[in-house]
Amino acid sequence: MAGNGVLLEKQVSINRNISAKNAAVTWDDPAVALTTARHEFGEHGGVNMSIEASATFTVMEPKTMNKMFAGELGPSQDFFIYSRHFNPTVMNLSRQIAALEGTEAAYCTSSGMAAISSVLMQLCNSGGHVVASSSLYGGTHALLNHFLPRVCNITTSFVDIRDHEMVKEAIVKGRTNVLYMESMSNPTLTVANIPELCRIAHDKGVKVVVDNTFTPMVLSPARLGADVVVHSVSKYISGGGDIIAGAVCGPASLVSSMMDLHQGALMLLGPTMNAKVAFELSERIPHLGLRMKEHCNRALVFATRMKKLGLKVIYVGLEEHPDHTLLKSMANQNYGFGGIICVDMETQEKADCLMNRLQNCTQFGLMAVSLGYYETLMSCSGSSTSSEMNEEEKKIAGISGGLIRMSIGYNGTLEQRWSQFERALSGIHDGDFSKN
Repeated sequence: MAGNGVLLEKQVSINRNISAKNAAVTWDDPAVALTTARHEFGEHGGVNMSIEASATFTVMEPKTMNKMFAGELGPSQDFFIYSRHFNPTVMNLSRQIAALEGTEAAYCTSSGMAAISSVLMQLCNSGGHVVASSSLYGGTHALLNHFLPRVCNITTSFVDIRDHEMVKEAIVKGRTNVLYMESMSNPTLTVANIPELCRIAHDKGVKVVVDNTFTPMVLSPARLGADVVVHSVSKYISGGGDIIAGAVCGPASLVSSMMDLHQGALMLLGPTMNAKVAFELSERIPHLGLRMKEHCNRALVFATRMKKLGLKVIYVGLEEHPDHTLLKSMANQNYGFGGIICVDMETQEKADCLMNRLQNCTQFGLMAVSLGYYETLMSCSGSSTSSEMNEEEKKIAGISGGLIRMSIGYNGTLEQRWSQFERALSGIHDGDFSKN
């Protein structure tokens, strides 16, 4: 197949045009940038786009297919080959997410882990090296700590992302390929100083990849200097707890390389998003900003009130949080400090007791992993989403056995939900912690 680069450059040209529009848009509010994404109408003029559910695409003349594989025709001219490569519905969602993050291009995947693993395998060769935050989602930690060294000979040095000297020392010039972090860490809510960390990495020729799953709309890592932004779209962007999806956002050249017919991680590993899923997600992005504002507003109110009750609360919106001022300096205006609260009950026994009452006695929330749902979701991180880490790794990351991660929902009224929380807490006595 000839002309891989030419073909793929044509295929991301629409995203480049969108990026050019974004450059003229104020970043006071990322919702404004979303309006620059091209609106797709349905086949018969519907205000919503049609779903292109085809796996493969027909041509009217044999020579057209030849031109497509030669790189003379592509999606920028509405010519498509196969949906593992590019699909019109998925491309539209990709343009929306690129606009949301302020990047040239984006590619939507079947899961967040598909996005993360594909990016790392694209940016690192065998023998490559990653410097990563020690506080990461357990699945990402396992990917970096176990899978990539075994399968791809890619190793990782884990660091305290707040300790910039430690970051500098861990980067090996000429060998380190990627500095990887979460904009707000899962589950400890550590905030990365993205501008300063990007400066450190770029001075040594290292790419910066930021997982922005916890803070869409709140933070825009690409605007702050990050080379690549990844998402588990399953969370806040979806909002319904019913879809598994991911996204890679970055330069058009990166998307082009990841879709290369011979060496592209996305093209060859095939973490393809279904067109029907892309349609569902594209209908939810327009109200992401409204949802995030309410998630964040309630989280701040609840965290403030929990603190007054004497609970050990971790929330970046509280002024005593060590990263409160940092997040304010980086955040987009009017979106708050995120929708995740951590309550440290010190032991899993106490954490389980509280969660049991919150779900089964007062219906404050649901014991379930994930986040970004309209109901509050609660899990004890050390024994669930961070269970891939051993005890020493959890200690280094700051994850205690009783750390409850709460993704604050917006269903019901704020006062109704707070009343449910108070009733659950008031019914707990010291002797109850052993009765789950």
